[in-house]
Amino acid sequence: MESTQRSIEEAAQRLLTAQESGKPAEPVRGLIGATDIDVAYRVQQRVIAAQLASGAEVVGRKIGLTSKAVQEQVGVDQPDFGFLLDRMSYADGETIPYASLLQPRAEVEIAFVLAEPIADVADPEAVRAAVDYAVAAIEVVASRVRDWDIAITDTVADNASSGAFVLGAERVPLADFDPPAVTMSLTRAGEEISTGTGAACLGDPLNALAWLAEAAARYGSPLAAGDVVLSGALGPLAAVAPGDVLTASISSLGTVTARFDQGG
Repeated sequence: MESTQRSIEEAAQRLLTAQESGKPAEPVRGLIGATDIDVAYRVQQRVIAAQLASGAEVVGRKIGLTSKAVQEQVGVDQPDFGFLLDRMSYADGETIPYASLLQPRAEVEIAFVLAEPIADVADPEAVRAAVDYAVAAIEVVASRVRDWDIAITDTVADNASSGAFVLGAERVPLADFDPPAVTMSLTRAGEEISTGTGAACLGDPLNALAWLAEAAARYGSPLAAGDVVLSGALGPLAAVAPGDVLTASISSLGTVTARFDQGG
């Protein structure tokens, strides 16, 4: 147990140092193993505790690796989750400092904002009833692990490879659209670079929300009223370069733009 705790502390510090230095680190699976997800979430909790101690606040959660296309891109075959912090949040069209992100990639998602905790994660109607509204979102994933060389424990420990997120301005109640039926297009300078549908996210983004509610409660951080939930990618990841302006369109939910400075 003592050696496991030392490995957890060392893994968390490796990831925190990578973020602070702007230099990606070696994978942490060499410290905690490639398959022990419970230990990886303990590393994540240490990383988040350090962020909270420095003044950050939790504003929600993100679900990662819900799309087969993204799983194939990063070589991981199951979902995970991480915490959204206030310092990760940007308004629609606001400039994101490129240098604050390590190895960034962008994906388009439906974000749900909860009106209340989910009363019964096994009941689809209870899951729907807990949602206040949905918005279009761009998540910018980032990895503190060199060259995105990740196994499931690496990305879990690294707060599900969280970087930044941008929420659209149009708030849409679930009664007004069908999440699995939406279509998505992501463009850079007018060129389409990613497409997808709501069904690409575990068959239905609400399925992802139910999965998250159960997993978050199991790991001691249940969802709460007001939480923002990034429900997972609707299509493949797109690379991000300094100066990029990415605009996502999701049918029924409108558009959202992520803008990046020149870095440096």
